[in-house]
Amino acid sequence: MSRLTAIILAAGKGTRMKSARPKVLHEVCGRPMLSYVVEAARAAGAEDIVLVINPEMTAVKDLFNDTVSYAYQEEQLGTGHAVRIAEGLVSQTAEEVLVLCGDTPLLTGNLLLELIGVHRGRQAAATVLTAKLDDPTGYGRIIRSAAGTVERIVEEKDANPAEKAIVEVNTGSYCFDKKALFSALAQVGCDNAQGEYYLTDVLPIMQDKGQLVQAYLVPEPMLTQGINNRVQLAAAEAFLRAQIRERHMLAGVTIIDPASTFIDASVTIEPDTVIYPFSILEGNTIIEKNCIIGPSAQIKDSTIGAGAQVCYAVLQEAQVGPGADVGPFTYLRPGTVLAEKSKAGTFVEIKKSYIGPESKVPHLSYVGDATLGRHVNIGAGTITCNYDGVNKHPTVIEDGVFIGSNTNLVAPVKIGRGAYTGAGSTITKDVPTDALGLERAEQKNIEGWAERRRQKALLRKNP
Repeated sequence: MSRLTAIILAAGKGTRMKSARPKVLHEVCGRPMLSYVVEAARAAGAEDIVLVINPEMTAVKDLFNDTVSYAYQEEQLGTGHAVRIAEGLVSQTAEEVLVLCGDTPLLTGNLLLELIGVHRGRQAAATVLTAKLDDPTGYGRIIRSAAGTVERIVEEKDANPAEKAIVEVNTGSYCFDKKALFSALAQVGCDNAQGEYYLTDVLPIMQDKGQLVQAYLVPEPMLTQGINNRVQLAAAEAFLRAQIRERHMLAGVTIIDPASTFIDASVTIEPDTVIYPFSILEGNTIIEKNCIIGPSAQIKDSTIGAGAQVCYAVLQEAQVGPGADVGPFTYLRPGTVLAEKSKAGTFVEIKKSYIGPESKVPHLSYVGDATLGRHVNIGAGTITCNYDGVNKHPTVIEDGVFIGSNTNLVAPVKIGRGAYTGAGSTITKDVPTDALGLERAEQKNIEGWAERRRQKALLRKNP
């Protein structure tokens, strides 16, 4: 098989996105759109990938590091200029070159393999991936010869009315014979409405040399959709999200209402999990089998163990053990670990803490920088006072502890195995094993106080 190099054009500023972020780094289903194009090229067999970027796009280099090569296009002088800049980075052993756009996140490896197969099948100099659109505005039109080959491509600004009526368009994806590509590219000028070097101008040059230029009409036009504004970004996201949901459902996941469920491309969900409406699963989230997720669960970069339940909750970088129960109205912040069969309940916030097996934080509590053992019960309204205004301090609660309602645990503090704290206590010292920690002022009842208060109020109202 011929060695294949992919050149991906990603230097465009994307002014129509109205954003300081490079267009190709805007996310689709949780991943930068450029990463989908790189992935598709690799899946199609590209052993080397060259990204053509603006020198200021340091964030692109931060994303891919040294897994790809970089060519720098300082001036936006057209697609032909961009490919010419990349020529020196194309492998000497490469025989074919894929040229792709970095803003086409719906491209798939399978589609590119079809394009390459058609190209190789007829030993073409160039094969253009084309699509038929209901509204071709903005795209270069495909002008075919009587024999059906590609005669030329006319850009929108250079097209006459008859050419603008053509609905078959250039998608910006190509497969080229390497030698034919760079030989023709050296002859391309910039005598056009935009004063740019068009990559498409290599096609008539190739034809003049008697080389075959052909097109492969994509069966699903949406796969070639380029992203130029946020409306198109939303359309691409909706299309890809539908595919993601379908893939999970076919793999054994129940999604009660697909239209109100949002799942990123990188999320893993095991069979027999049920996802209720208005759930958002993001990042590198892993949901194991037999879970119940939602309604209204937002889970990011977290792991949910088999048989766990999460409803009306927000989780970020948290781990929920098998059979654990989260919600409703719970916030698990980064570093939270709920062990097997533990519980974080209603209006509970937990941060950077370990909740041991079968331990419970049922309601109205904050737990931060704490370690809880097994079978711990945290009463309603309990607060770990972990921050002194400068530093965070740990709380340790050992196995079998019962924390009474409305307890303040002023860290650093340790509650020994089997100990209790009395409701309403502010615990500032360690509580020994099996002890009762109790801190309350003595209750004092003042007889008749309420009646005297009412009389004073009446006198002020009616002096």
